[in-house]
Amino acid sequence: MRLPPELVQAWIKPGERVLDLGCGDGTLLRQLIDDKAVQGYGIEIDPHAISRCIAGGINVVEQDLDKGLANFTDQSFDTVVMTQTLQAVHFPHLVIDEMLRIGKAGIVVFPNFGHWRCRYYLATRGRMPVSKFLPYQWYDTPNIHFCTIRDFEQLCCDKNIDIINRRFLNALGESTGSARKWPNLFGFTAIYRITR
Repeated sequence: MRLPPELVQAWIKPGERVLDLGCGDGTLLRQLIDDKAVQGYGIEIDPHAISRCIAGGINVVEQDLDKGLANFTDQSFDTVVMTQTLQAVHFPHLVIDEMLRIGKAGIVVFPNFGHWRCRYYLATRGRMPVSKFLPYQWYDTPNIHFCTIRDFEQLCCDKNIDIINRRFLNALGESTGSARKWPNLFGFTAIYRITR
């Protein structure tokens, strides 16, 4: 499922300084630059994605998030975004600490591994789920930290991180009543705006 960009854009003001951690090909940054006139920068480790960013006019730094963000000063960005990257880093709690050190607010988007489809797949097949959205086998997946909505909220509580906003989407990218009422069961993707 591709994240509807307007969900992230709603939490970013025009002209903000935005850093996208694990920016991929720079699609989200390009949309934010075009629609919100942000000063956008990306961090990416994949050389092919970096080439696409450069071709698209995106300012990108080749960097491994697991090695920290010491090259950025405190509060140097208004918003730090991390979409579909949290579950792929070795130390997600440290990356979140760093994103809230260098940014006034953070936006985190991740797949909810507590979703009923994951639970059903495990219960009926006894194997890690494979789907169009998560097309990897357990041995070649970039997802190394499987996280549920409850896990993330507990981490925020443990680290005294304030949750400003949250949205939960179903598999079609829609915010439904069931996903809002029972997010850990029916939320396919979680979107959080956080700060300290």
